[in-house]
Amino acid sequence: MLKRESNHYKKYCKRNNRESLTMCGFTAILSLNNNPFSISLCKNTGDLINHRGPDDEGYLFFMGEDFQNYKIYGGEDTPESVLQSHIQYCPNRLISLDKNFDCKLAFCHRRLSIIDLSPTGHQPMCYKNRYWIVYNGEIYNYIEIKKELITLGHTFISQSDTEVILAAYDEWGVECQHHFIGMWAFLIFDTKKGILFGSRDRFGIKPLYYWFSEEGFLSFASEIKAFTAVPGWKPILNSQIAYDFLIHGISDHTSETFFRGLFQLRGGEYFQNNIEELHDSLSVKKWYTINREELPDHLEEIQDQYLAKLSDSISIHLRSDVPVGSCLSGGLDSSAIVSLIYKSRQNNSNNQQQQTFSACSDQKQWDETDYINEVLKGKDISPHFIIPDVEGLFDTLKQLLWHQDEPFGSTSIYAQWLVFQSAKANNIKVLLDGQGADEVIGGYHYFHDIHIANLLLKRKIRKLIQESIAIHKLHSRGYLDIMKSSLYFIFCNSRIGKPYLIHYEKEKLTPDWLDVDKLQSNLSLPLLLPESGKEKDLFTRYCYHQTFYTSLPALLHYEDRNSMAHSLESRVPYLDNRFVEYIINLPEKCKIHGAITKYIMRFALKSILPDRVRCRMDKMGFITAEEYWIKVTYQDAFQSSLELAIKNSKGIIKPEAMNYFKKMVSGKIPFSNIVWRIIIFGFWMEMFKVELFERK
Repeated sequence: MLKRESNHYKKYCKRNNRESLTMCGFTAILSLNNNPFSISLCKNTGDLINHRGPDDEGYLFFMGEDFQNYKIYGGEDTPESVLQSHIQYCPNRLISLDKNFDCKLAFCHRRLSIIDLSPTGHQPMCYKNRYWIVYNGEIYNYIEIKKELITLGHTFISQSDTEVILAAYDEWGVECQHHFIGMWAFLIFDTKKGILFGSRDRFGIKPLYYWFSEEGFLSFASEIKAFTAVPGWKPILNSQIAYDFLIHGISDHTSETFFRGLFQLRGGEYFQNNIEELHDSLSVKKWYTINREELPDHLEEIQDQYLAKLSDSISIHLRSDVPVGSCLSGGLDSSAIVSLIYKSRQNNSNNQQQQTFSACSDQKQWDETDYINEVLKGKDISPHFIIPDVEGLFDTLKQLLWHQDEPFGSTSIYAQWLVFQSAKANNIKVLLDGQGADEVIGGYHYFHDIHIANLLLKRKIRKLIQESIAIHKLHSRGYLDIMKSSLYFIFCNSRIGKPYLIHYEKEKLTPDWLDVDKLQSNLSLPLLLPESGKEKDLFTRYCYHQTFYTSLPALLHYEDRNSMAHSLESRVPYLDNRFVEYIINLPEKCKIHGAITKYIMRFALKSILPDRVRCRMDKMGFITAEEYWIKVTYQDAFQSSLELAIKNSKGIIKPEAMNYFKKMVSGKIPFSNIVWRIIIFGFWMEMFKVELFERK
């Protein structure tokens, strides 16, 4: 039975009526063959992700068949206030002080407290003596949802968004997902019906992995490394994902991972299964798709709406009882966030000094310090600057790769790592970042060509000519190049184009440095669009594809692991679903016009950003001087790393990779991230002891 809520705790909640948001990590294990497992197994998985939540630690173990017999425990990181709280779902005993015993279902939760550091937010949490949850994320509108649920008869014993999720599920079932604004991954177990419900937020900001072990376990975790503690774990290479990464430089574009048999819920997906009926798969379904509607194209009106919606998103993302900082690259997206926060604080009594964190470079070509200083000019903001260096990269590489779990496409991840490290060193626990601003609005430079292709498909010839002239003048591109690139986007996404393209680009798809036969993967073109379905507009289709498949998912992966490695929460206000849905439905001329990308954004921020930043056309973000390091200053170090990667790749990467490296360094071929992808792939195979095939 659950402990009754004490009068003491009722008084405590009344005195401390503060809301509770939590960024965390969790694991869960379910026995599928009625063979119980030891509670130490769940603790071992949780220990591998303790960096995600150093502020609290909780365990829940179910024994028997009816799920009414269970035990709850704390751990070494569980605060004394939790153990003494007498809250019904809080433990009063440490797991280390009890004897090991067997169970059928187990939850582990690690908490990073953001608002209200009291025991009210402890997890696993229970509601109505029926629903249990482990949850990682933030429901920013939980205060508003809570008010609605109270009018519907629900009562609450905590001030947490976690309990709001449970009450929402009790009230609306799986439809509760549509009520949430935020980022999340959670598991809810209904002990009355024996149903396990798992959900991931619309865009996959927070992670949720699962794996069916041959030993008869279904495991869940916030990070892949947790599965290495589960019986039956065999790190076998997923050949197709490895091929897509090495050749095309993409990852997180499917539900599969680099590890064969290990899957993730994708953004906007959920499952709901009776655990007695689970065997070797989950019934994963899509719960979120972006609604399409026609919006008016009055620029002045849209300008006001854009600014209001972005400001509202930033405002709700600032809800916190711990210091909130901002990433500032000097680009349009992060500069807008910093400037709008500063403007809002001028109009309220918030006395906390705003802090920003930036990565710069000692090589002018890759340095954005001037743009950053332009944003900061005249503002009472405390800036922090870091400069990534190659010695630090190699010193940190093992730690960085261990936290990322999978290979990553460039050394820019290291720059982001240092930014989060700097924030933690300055006692910042929450950072707002500009991730997600480009994909939905077509902010990358190649969208110029997609735009021209779209105009051609729509037979808007006059507009096509005007835009081509603007691209030529503003970006110094030849007309032939513009037309060839635009026709490529049309051709390669046609029914006759894709098969021909595989044949035409076979040399690129089968480079001499990669043993495709040994890898046993299919030649693929994952960067191309899938079948169009209902959406016919080429520009919008590419925005969808970038948002849900090829670009944003990998960036969010890097963002989550880098921030959580430093026990820090990263928030992305451009991915407020209300804002995303507004942007995707804007007329195309609001997104790109006169060869200017993000047109409505630049127009709306005219009084907010300095023109030098608002009107800049280049894009950097947190990058490193990778090309300079490889070609000039640390050529030997990268060459040695490449040689080691070839050795560690078990024959997948052939010695011809050294020839590719030498040609690139000498300037015979253009610079490419391929060398880095090969290096990190080899390091990853060695670190996680990855095999090509399962040993008999």
